[in-house]
Amino acid sequence: MDRVVIVGAGHAGGTAAALLRQLKFSGEVVLLGDEPEAPYQRPALSKAWLHGKADADSLSLRPLTFYAECGIDFRPSARVQAINRETRTITCADGGSLAYERLVLATGARARRLRAPGADLLGLLSLRSMADAEGLKQAISPGTRVAVIGGGYIGLEVAASARALGADVTVFEREDRLLARVACPLVSHFLRAQHTSRGVAFEFGCSVVALVGAAGRVGGLELADGRSMPCDVVVVGVGATPNDELASACGLDTDDGVIVDLDARTSDPDIFAIGDVTRRPMPIYDRRFRLESVPNALEQAKQATAAILGSSRPAEECPWQRSDQYDLKIQIAGYNFDADEAIVRGLPETKSFAVFHLKSGVVRCVEAVNAAPEFMIGKRLILRGERVDPSKLADPTVSMKHVLLSQAEPARTAVQDRSA
Repeated sequence: MDRVVIVGAGHAGGTAAALLRQLKFSGEVVLLGDEPEAPYQRPALSKAWLHGKADADSLSLRPLTFYAECGIDFRPSARVQAINRETRTITCADGGSLAYERLVLATGARARRLRAPGADLLGLLSLRSMADAEGLKQAISPGTRVAVIGGGYIGLEVAASARALGADVTVFEREDRLLARVACPLVSHFLRAQHTSRGVAFEFGCSVVALVGAAGRVGGLELADGRSMPCDVVVVGVGATPNDELASACGLDTDDGVIVDLDARTSDPDIFAIGDVTRRPMPIYDRRFRLESVPNALEQAKQATAAILGSSRPAEECPWQRSDQYDLKIQIAGYNFDADEAIVRGLPETKSFAVFHLKSGVVRCVEAVNAAPEFMIGKRLILRGERVDPSKLADPTVSMKHVLLSQAEPARTAVQDRSA
């Protein structure tokens, strides 16, 4: 038997199954998803889906017929309960079992729950799945009072979409600014101004201690400072928890995610893990952390597929993510770890600018707002790890291509050498 079983039919799992066939894997491929839908795009749920501009067919990664035509045994609504590494089998909720030669865990992450009295009231929603998005869409109409708990990217995308649908929106954030853990103050303040100008209200430095309501439905929030805030719908966007319970229960190494190497291999050589559920090495930053993005899901699907097929490891990619809010395309490449200099290119008031974060003259991260060239070249600068001329980087009259071609001396060994 030469069978690869993939647990999880999200972007990562669906891509891994397709890549195995694309790269001529001749064994069995079984794809198990706990949702009734075939693999679909999730980023659009907080935008196009809420606006009524997307449906299940338009968000599908591939037509449902693709899986049968390519010999992929796709099984929707299949929940896996346990992994037995000794017998190389998995047990499903329906009592059935399935043997594997190689196993790929693509179980993703789930929305972190709000821990407060009243968290079981109707009208308390999160946004991770198509079902979540449809529930939120049905709950929002002109005049609906929407409380968004958490001023991260998901919360801001929901706020933007809810305002476009005519809802009254208030964002509650416990920090003193938006995106405090992932964005620089300039970008945080810029986005706050953009949302405020469109009617979104903000409450900073506050904690929600309880939800209150009547007849089992939420009707307001109680804050730690004693205030009560009325609302009709609550959207919780306070982060995600990796679905690593299966891995932990069968003895795989975990630490807020399944620990993997640069081949997406776990502590068991026959088991791989990809996507939001993993804690992976990032040689660019000399550390290991967990990424939640489509680009990461795709990169790790390539890594696992190559390792299963015995092919060369794919070249390392620069981590990135994006967020669309109103007429703003926000693209972030890399991570702002240990930066000692920030260079702003362009003017925020034009709604087209970028902030480059450097360490010892090397670009480590770029936050780009409606600035595609800065984002695209920024990714290449991060991967190259070479010092740049800060005066040219700051001057928007100097093309980003020229900045790339006029790099100074190498600052470190090539990424490929360090990750081998």
